[in-house]
Amino acid sequence: MRVLETVEAVRAAVKNAKLKEQEVGLVPTMGFLHDGHLSLMKRARMENELVVVSIFVNPTQFGPNEDLESYPRDLAADLAKCESVGVDIVFTPSVSEMYPTGYSTYVNAEGNITKTLCGASREGHFKGVTSVVTKLFHIVAPTRAYFGQKDAQQVAVIQKMVRDLNYDLEIVPCEIVREADGLAMSSRNTYLSETQRKEALVLSQSLKIAKQAIDQGTKEASAVIEIMKKHIETAPSATVDYIQIVDARSLEDLDIIRGEVLIAMAVRIGKTRLIDNMRFIVV
Repeated sequence: MRVLETVEAVRAAVKNAKLKEQEVGLVPTMGFLHDGHLSLMKRARMENELVVVSIFVNPTQFGPNEDLESYPRDLAADLAKCESVGVDIVFTPSVSEMYPTGYSTYVNAEGNITKTLCGASREGHFKGVTSVVTKLFHIVAPTRAYFGQKDAQQVAVIQKMVRDLNYDLEIVPCEIVREADGLAMSSRNTYLSETQRKEALVLSQSLKIAKQAIDQGTKEASAVIEIMKKHIETAPSATVDYIQIVDARSLEDLDIIRGEVLIAMAVRIGKTRLIDNMRFIVV
């Protein structure tokens, strides 16, 4: 496994693979890797001759009051995990490598798709996401790029960006990986105290309760959201940021639940903001 820190070095390595007509899989991450990230790498390993993982805590997707400085980092552990699943190249650029002095060009997906859900309370977040992902796509030139469905809005935004800008690559969404008790894996789970960790289970539990209510005939989105909110609020430290039921592709709010549906939420457990979602089809 090679650890590369510069754009030039990654481009040279990928160019060599392309000359051999090898397919390239990219897994963009912000590090502090867990089994959810590793599942993306394993999928990429199965489907490509060359697997590239980026580890970069991207400052442009953090708001002024968010956790950029405290975001967990452990590069040595991350590299060991990457090597354990057969990653070929890990790209670990500095901030100055990705955003050199004078940098001022950004890619911004407009419209409801970035203004709803997390975009409603994280102004500028998706501008940072689309900009850094665009850079990674240009640097690595992957055949396929792998993203976790836990960040469902991010997946939808990137898929739209790829369609709109005519990228010649495949976006591969991968299922949410959960702990044995149902909590969606996240680097931010490490912020939770033991008590908060137990309380955080209300997120996945509320999704199951919502799906059960829909299966039993409740199709009004507002009624399902209220059921979920009541369950989440049984956790003393929980504060709902949002719960929305939307069309899974456009992310437009639904009044009546039908078609390909995404139920998504952001909930603060103490000071830690967690997200979770469920995607399914309602006929």
